[in-house]
Amino acid sequence: LSTMHKINNLLDNLEAQIDNYWKLNKSISEGSVGWHIVHSCLVIDSVCASVCKSDPSKFSKKFNLKAFLVLLFNSFPRGKAKAPSFTIPTQELSPTSIAQSIQVSRKSIEALSMAEKNQYFKHPIFGALNTEDTFKFLSLHTNHHLKIIKDIL
Repeated sequence: LSTMHKINNLLDNLEAQIDNYWKLNKSISEGSVGWHIVHSCLVIDSVCASVCKSDPSKFSKKFNLKAFLVLLFNSFPRGKAKAPSFTIPTQELSPTSIAQSIQVSRKSIEALSMAEKNQYFKHPIFGALNTEDTFKFLSLHTNHHLKIIKDIL
């Protein structure tokens, strides 16, 4: 399964949870199901936009142990990172607004699939990730939030 299809499948899974958007379990997370869905979409959109604007000639691959371990083990530890402000949902959450966020993210993934191999974004912890590693990161990040949603429910 291509990484683009994998992320679209994850977006399908997020979409399937829209009706639970209001559900909250503070022992699991401060965010509701809807918050986790929209946060995942905002991360996809901002990362894809960053990659698409990048200059591939400036990409430089440096070994990063944290990125290596996360990509190797296919998971993020919970509660270790703070979401950047631009990935925190600020709009009123509703089934309609959440569905719109998912549609925007599908377009973002489509744009990312057309990026050059060495277009990249700089992650504050993992460093520069090229297009292929960006797809992996977005899959892992989205799946991480799907697991949290499952635990909330």
